Amino acid sequence: MAPRRQDAKGEDMDVTVRTASRADEEAVMALWRACGLVTAYNDPVADLARAIAGPSSCVLVAEKAAGLIVGTVMVGHDGHRGWLYYVATDPSDRRAGVGRALIAAGEGWLRDRQIAKVQLMVREANAAVLPFYEQLGFEETPRIVMAKWLTPSDGDRQS
Repeated sequence: MAPRRQDAKGEDMDVTVRTASRADEEAVMALWRACGLVTAYNDPVADLARAIAGPSSCVLVAEKAAGLIVGTVMVGHDGHRGWLYYVATDPSDRRAGVGRALIAAGEGWLRDRQIAKVQLMVREANAAVLPFYEQLGFEETPRIVMAKWLTPSDGDRQS
């Protein structure tokens, strides 16, 4: 996929969405940190490795023509519901269609696997992104998400 996009300055920007590999780890980690997606209680390197290796998950990256990774989405499913995680667009490339292209690619990945529903969770601290998802057709659902950590805690974890 190579949709034509414009960057924040209104200049044309070619973006390609492709499947990530372990060779992308350094660039993906830098992007996730720049976007505030890395927390003390999640190991993003392990998350990336599991998603790349998993039979029902992957990480898609958006890159500029020069090979610079400017966005990601981790996508996976449980056989019924699909999930999007680590949706990230480089702060300097926001509002250029990168996020929209990644969400569409993630949804396409799920459709290719006959998954009928896609979900995502947004941390309360990141509520500013809600209008973006609403524009793409996502809506708040009346659900309570419960969690239980299966590994020892290093302190108070929030998600």
